Amino acid sequence: MKFVDLVRISIKSGDGGSGIISFRREKYVPKGGPDGGNGGRGGDVIVRASRHLSTLLDFQYRRQYRAENGEHGMGSRKSGKGGRDTVLEVPAGTIVRNVSSGEVIGDLIQDGDTIVAAHGGRGGRGNSEFATSTNQAPRIYEPGEDGTEREIEFELKLLADVGLVGLPNAGKSTLISVISAAKPKIADYPFTTLVPNLGIVRVDTGKSFVVADIPGLIEGAHLGKGLGLQFLRHIERTKALVILLDATRPDIASDFATLMKELKHFQKDLVRKPALIAITKIDAVSEPALRSLKKLRLGAKPLHPISAVAGTGIRTLVSEMWKMTTTEVAPEKNGKRKGSEATRGRPGRAKR
Repeated sequence: MKFVDLVRISIKSGDGGSGIISFRREKYVPKGGPDGGNGGRGGDVIVRASRHLSTLLDFQYRRQYRAENGEHGMGSRKSGKGGRDTVLEVPAGTIVRNVSSGEVIGDLIQDGDTIVAAHGGRGGRGNSEFATSTNQAPRIYEPGEDGTEREIEFELKLLADVGLVGLPNAGKSTLISVISAAKPKIADYPFTTLVPNLGIVRVDTGKSFVVADIPGLIEGAHLGKGLGLQFLRHIERTKALVILLDATRPDIASDFATLMKELKHFQKDLVRKPALIAITKIDAVSEPALRSLKKLRLGAKPLHPISAVAGTGIRTLVSEMWKMTTTEVAPEKNGKRKGSEATRGRPGRAKR
């Protein structure tokens, strides 16, 4: 399945039905008495999160959606039927944004989270609503309101507990294939991974967490070079990071500095997340070289030499990853949670 995480579509809610002018036939009642009914309300365009979806691919093939119009009023004070809503299902973790204003309409985090992206037009009143003691036979009515038409953008940010970050060929895909049931493409050339991969890591009975393998970053990723800018957004929601450094590279301290710079330039908060460093491919270096690597001090983050192929250090790494996902972040003095993201409440209704 093709992975699509950013798409724009056009939506239009339903127009409200108009009220009508109608009179019943009754003796001694002026004009038979007004009995024009009200128009029905137009349908809403609703966006709902679903845990069964993992991509926005469907919206690549259809870009226009509209809800049903409300029916017009009828005689005998019968109101028109309201228009049916149009419900658009998106993966959990999708941000809905108004393209013209840039306003975030809603952030759908949990399965079933729902927002109204476009409200249906109100139905107009029929002439029975305008009858008074001095105007017993009104010949006026209200037209229905037009629905809302706008262009919206869906931006998907994967919901993972741990994000794997590293330069191309650092061993991210191999690691996620070993610690989870994910089956990413693995090869010995750069940018083997073209889309993020998700895997569920089971630590013990009832203990598991989700890992995201983010396509390799290169220097200048925050400026759009390589694939980094396209997928850095998926690291934003993770609770913790595992930074993978290839032990066979000539200067892994420089590689670490490059990765930290790209994360910081994209979003400052990323470098404040709980993180540890995995030195990968230790089966491919000599003992003296490995001893030198273990002595490195990289940003005061714990170092974990591993070999995904040989299985060396994997169990310890998984245990440390689990601890990072379950450790509560200490609150700051001003009452805010240190390093926390914005409060994730259920989004309300969109502005009209």
